[in-house]
Amino acid sequence: MAGDDLDDVIEEVRVAVYRSLAASGRLPSADHLAEIAGSPVRAAQAVVELADRRAWALGPDGSIVLAHPFATRSFGYSVMSASALWWGGCCWDAFAIPHLVVDCGPAIVAGACPACDRPLAWRVTASAPPDGPETAHFLVPTSRMWDDVIHTCSNQLLFCDDACIDAWLDRTGNEEGYRMDLATLWRFASGWYAGRLDHGYVRREPAEAASYFRQVGLHGPFWGLPDSP
Repeated sequence: MAGDDLDDVIEEVRVAVYRSLAASGRLPSADHLAEIAGSPVRAAQAVVELADRRAWALGPDGSIVLAHPFATRSFGYSVMSASALWWGGCCWDAFAIPHLVVDCGPAIVAGACPACDRPLAWRVTASAPPDGPETAHFLVPTSRMWDDVIHTCSNQLLFCDDACIDAWLDRTGNEEGYRMDLATLWRFASGWYAGRLDHGYVRREPAEAASYFRQVGLHGPFWGLPDSP
């Protein structure tokens, strides 16, 4: 198969996976991907190639675990609309789903504080950030996010407040990462994945997104930016 034809197949597989996750929270069937790709072998090759391109992350069995902002297993955050239920890949991803999914409407993002296990829930829309004292903590800086993306996403978490972050850091021995309030998290999530469900999407590398980070209110070396906002 010519290179351009192969790229077309890979893109069709990518879009099929993302649109299925957006519509239902579930991956398309293996048969559907095989039909798109021309055979089960070519479909499997496309899935691996897209993982190599960081379109998604695979688990130990080779299945798709993370197709940001969607996950195929729990990373601690559910997102429920009137018509669908999703797993968010982290708190950032969970807040992004109501922005990315057309006609999602208000969604309930739910999880639990990693420090005290208190249930947490927010009504998230694409129009305004939710209110609340909760604070997000990201452990891994942008320059290392894809070193182990499963670990990275497992440590992008929402806590009751700064005191719970302090307690969690003390208990786990993890070093301080980056903290942000709900409004900043919402802004951060709002446009990050724009266009991901469409053909021709070009994935934005976190390390190359300084202008977006500044726009949503992030700062400091954690994001590859100056200390001042």
